[in-house]
Amino acid sequence: MIGRLREWFRKHPAPEPDKPAVERLTLLRKNLGISIPDEDLHFFTKALRHRSIVDKSGYESHETYERLEFLGDAVLDLIVTEILFEKYPTENEGFLTKMRAKIVKGDTLHKLALSLELNKALEIGDRASGQGVELSKSVLADVYEAIIAAIYVSQGYEKTFLFVEQNLNSYLDLKKIETKVDNFKSVLMEYTQAEKMPLPEYRVISEEGPGHNKTFSVAVFVNNRKAGEGEGKSKKQAEQLAARDALAKLDLPH
Repeated sequence: MIGRLREWFRKHPAPEPDKPAVERLTLLRKNLGISIPDEDLHFFTKALRHRSIVDKSGYESHETYERLEFLGDAVLDLIVTEILFEKYPTENEGFLTKMRAKIVKGDTLHKLALSLELNKALEIGDRASGQGVELSKSVLADVYEAIIAAIYVSQGYEKTFLFVEQNLNSYLDLKKIETKVDNFKSVLMEYTQAEKMPLPEYRVISEEGPGHNKTFSVAVFVNNRKAGEGEGKSKKQAEQLAARDALAKLDLPH
């Protein structure tokens, strides 16, 4: 498969990196801690290019990190699956699935991206510069996956596996991840079911801000009484935070 991918990239050559790109690649090389052949640097240049760069003359949408992110997402899923399968030989499929979801979720990948200083290496367009794009959690999580793809195409699966394994072991505590609660709504629902209460009810109590940047406030009611409140950029996020607030007040894991 690597051979086919490398052949595809050879058919779609990239221009030589300019001076700013060389500086970004120098930083990336240092933080990755792996040897990158000069002929493979264009994989990494593309992995560090935000879609806002298409505003620049000479760049097209397929020359950003997004296609590599698609590949890296699949590679990372496989590597994390293999790591968990070996680390937890007696755990069932449900446990392994939840652990994988916690590791490959955006917040975790954002943390790993910061460990590689991808926020300093990301190339963004002029219109996006200074607007916080380079610090967006979701963008940096995506760029991390694109970097994984670049390593995979350049180095092969085995070296990519070793890189991800070392990166996870250096910056993540799997024991803490095991016990971390992500779905507060699910925990609260299980509590009400165990106590034979009606299911929690979530109500939007306010919406503020313009359509593209709203903030939602949500209250959760347990047994017909308001048990918690949460605020977020989406209704789902606000509901999760309201559930967490309720769990804290009920002295339940949160």
